[in-house]
Amino acid sequence: MKKRNSYFFPIILFISIIIGCILGVILGEKASVLKPLGEIFLNLMYTIVVPLVFFTISSSVANMVDMRRLGRILKYVFLVFFATSAVAAILMVIVLFVIDPVGNGKIAMDASEVVQNTDIGKQIVEAITVSDFSQIMSREHMLPLIIFSCLFGIGTSIIGKQGECIAKGLDALSKIMMKIVTIIMYYAPIGLMAYFASLIGEFGPNLIGSYAKSMIIYYLLCVVYFVVFYTLYAYLAGGKKGIRLFYKHQFPITITSLATQSSLASLPTNLEQTEKMKVPKDIREVTLPIGATMHMEGSAMAAILKIVFLFSIFGKPFNDIYTIGTAILIAVLSAVVMSGIPGGGLIGEMLIVSLYGFPPEAFAIIATIGWLVDPPATCLNVTGDSVSAMLTTRLVEGKDWIKKKQKKVPVSM
Repeated sequence: MKKRNSYFFPIILFISIIIGCILGVILGEKASVLKPLGEIFLNLMYTIVVPLVFFTISSSVANMVDMRRLGRILKYVFLVFFATSAVAAILMVIVLFVIDPVGNGKIAMDASEVVQNTDIGKQIVEAITVSDFSQIMSREHMLPLIIFSCLFGIGTSIIGKQGECIAKGLDALSKIMMKIVTIIMYYAPIGLMAYFASLIGEFGPNLIGSYAKSMIIYYLLCVVYFVVFYTLYAYLAGGKKGIRLFYKHQFPITITSLATQSSLASLPTNLEQTEKMKVPKDIREVTLPIGATMHMEGSAMAAILKIVFLFSIFGKPFNDIYTIGTAILIAVLSAVVMSGIPGGGLIGEMLIVSLYGFPPEAFAIIATIGWLVDPPATCLNVTGDSVSAMLTTRLVEGKDWIKKKQKKVPVSM
């Protein structure tokens, strides 16, 4: 029942989008009468995003475990997380340079402010900072808000016992924000149906083909990434023995991740299987729980797909160094930082829309991509945690870690 329920709401959303697309095709431009229902949903999501970002990020940072005792293990964990997420993002950029995910599906929305070619240094300053505190409390300055939220959480954690009540309060407030998001999402089927009906009615059914093409690209690339790169990572971790250990114990992890569509729900299975993969207890119990919330290679690939999809939809070039570099940075942040907070996918999508100056309607477009790619993305996220645990073990204990583990087993028995 739990597995069945995990698919229920995404299926409802998917059906509502299909109904909206059908209504758009049938009604044509008359479908615009439904647009206000869709705009209500978008406005509700935009209203909640600033307090959601602040409370969830500051709460996550304030309630972190004491990093000092994790030492060397934690250092290599994050090194592996950032490196593998960057590889996933760069691979998706390369593929999408070769294959346009949209094709002829460009639409004529007003996107005059998207990626203005100004001084790179000025763009970086404006992207990560604001000149006044009041500007932080706006969805147009997401990155400064994220940075401030992290600093607030760090400050709360550093002051020790005095900050414990604040940390608990932030945690409670973040849960309240997520409950509000849950309440808003009950309206999502109606809002998305109305939005896509007006979108297809105004811009034509060729937008549906753009989604289909993007999904084919993403799903195929996920399979390639799993087979090629996870095999490579397993080899780097333990040679041929590492590859055998990885594939021998991946089936339960893969099936659980696809069935639950949740990294956290897959964590018990992942812990059990990585123990069989000879990963030491301290390393797997640090890497996997953190990885379940802060390591998402599938999400990194999806972030690049969303960005390139929007650029293509709006007919904007995705070819200068600043734009590509920013996209990879956002993808890595989505995979390692924002994935570690509740609603991180939503925040990542908001960041994409605001940082590149896309109109508000762009949010619903890429949010739909997020729902469509969720099953294979979760699978990569979860299996990526297990191979990352192997890589971390290799860096911490040396190249002969598998042999060392095998020698220790009879002694402990």
